Amino acid sequence: MLPLLAYQVVTQYNRLQGKPITVGLLATNTLIHLRPGFLRSVIPSIDDVWFNAYLILKYKDFKRFFLSPFYHVGDSHLVYNMISLLWKGIQLESSMGSTKFASMVGALLVMSQGITLLLVKLLLFFNYERPYYHEYSVGFSGVLFAMKVVLGSQSESYTYVHGVRVPSSHAAWLELILIQIVSPGVSFLGHLGGILAGILFLRLKGMNSGSDPLAVLFRSVGRILSRPLGFFCRLNPFRHHRIFGGGTVGRRQTSVDTWRCRACTFDNSCLLPRCEMCGTDRQDRAMPSRRLSHRFDLTPEELRRRRLERFG
Repeated sequence: MLPLLAYQVVTQYNRLQGKPITVGLLATNTLIHLRPGFLRSVIPSIDDVWFNAYLILKYKDFKRFFLSPFYHVGDSHLVYNMISLLWKGIQLESSMGSTKFASMVGALLVMSQGITLLLVKLLLFFNYERPYYHEYSVGFSGVLFAMKVVLGSQSESYTYVHGVRVPSSHAAWLELILIQIVSPGVSFLGHLGGILAGILFLRLKGMNSGSDPLAVLFRSVGRILSRPLGFFCRLNPFRHHRIFGGGTVGRRQTSVDTWRCRACTFDNSCLLPRCEMCGTDRQDRAMPSRRLSHRFDLTPEELRRRRLERFG
């Protein structure tokens, strides 16, 4: 099975160029599965990372939550998932870019694992007979199902799932049913959690006008932390003061004594003929017609020195 995976990677070598996240995920999953000698002391064994709701919730064993997707049971399990990742990763990373694709994979991993954990807990609350609460599972399938949902949302065409022609947007649901029929021992809730994570990701992305939900979360946390941090920074008696400009980057209104650079939107003193931030020449209509004093015509070296002094 492993030579089959190697053959698939070689045949897709040209398409993998410029896809560092897909290549990194393939390499990470494969190395963890093979566990070469020089990594055995670093990589935990599969017995320590099985996804098990009881152990995660009872003992707060969160390494099982984050590491279990990167482990696989047998070569066939690894190869099937990695070939699926190879196909989906190339398409998504090509269309989204590496940064957004990496952010999406991280969000889908956390969301799929979290939704699976929530589903297990809900079934336990309703006293469902099947012991999902003590079930063990590993594999990247949950993230792959979520990626399939995202990929299907970008296409209005039809696709084939094990020989059955269905709309691309419904392919993940049909694959979920067929896999349970062919291999009833696989984690049903893990795959279902992946599908629901993909749907939730698309809903959150739509609510934020196409922005990545994980990036929106990071920006929100940054805005929350910026106010108390800014307050303590202003209390620092040893902080450096700015030389020119109000530094109102991104604000709607500017001071009468400043002009806004068209290149970087930094607000400069009206006495400066070029932007102190990026060095772009002043081109606004409010520039005085009289020639500015020579002492304000800064050289590139002086601009560089002032930037270093201001931004440390």
